[in-house]
Amino acid sequence: MASRTGGCLCGAVRFTAAPPLRDVVVCHCSRCRRQHGHVGAYTEVTAADLVVASGDTLAWYVADHRERGFCRSCGASLFWRRSGSDRISIAAGTLDGPTGLRTAAHIFVADRGDYYEITDDLPRFPAGRTSRRP
Repeated sequence: MASRTGGCLCGAVRFTAAPPLRDVVVCHCSRCRRQHGHVGAYTEVTAADLVVASGDTLAWYVADHRERGFCRSCGASLFWRRSGSDRISIAAGTLDGPTGLRTAAHIFVADRGDYYEITDDLPRFPAGRTSRRP
């Protein structure tokens, strides 16, 4: 599998992620819904496998041991990581296509917004499916 590239809406932040990328997990927690305006959909790599090629406008919002990377120019949400983690989640929609990824599961469905239903047959987890969370 080849490296994947991606970036923000305005193009000021560009990155490359080396394989393997985890399949996409959809997060329904209230923090992701507030960050994205709906659910968050993330793939994941080791932090060492993510290279930000241009990122002068990349900024991080840090709260409660959670870090969210975004573009200061266009506001695009790009990354998520637990402080100190060796893994980093990449917002799937920021990857250039084709990605070759598939959606694998839904997490934090107990926090799902009351304005939508989950209609697929993918695995669902009331909280996180592992100790890591997007």
